[in-house]
Amino acid sequence: MGKFLRSVAVALSGIRFAIRTQRHMQIHCVAAILVIGLGLMLSLSFVEWAILVFAVALVISLELVNTAIEQAVDLASPERHPIAKAAKDTAAGAVLAATFGAIAIGVIIIGPPLWRLLFAL
Repeated sequence: MGKFLRSVAVALSGIRFAIRTQRHMQIHCVAAILVIGLGLMLSLSFVEWAILVFAVALVISLELVNTAIEQAVDLASPERHPIAKAAKDTAAGAVLAATFGAIAIGVIIIGPPLWRLLFAL
């Protein structure tokens, strides 16, 4: 296996670890599947898809970074420490901020066509 394929395999292993062990990653993945399903159902434009994919990828990427930070901090500082707490809380805050942004983007892009679909019946 070439270097590139080994790198991809290692990265996929990290993603699998996060999905298996992190409840919030599981929630983000379910939300991503729902957003993709709604997007397909609502025939979104290319630009709308690009924005949604970026928002979903940002949240999932930050959740992966958060998981990596949590794992590294737990290894380096198994006991409670205010700096360890600050590192973990800040990483979680980044995920939360991106999640709020992604929700806003989803409401802006998916909301109007979904509203029309639901109330056109």
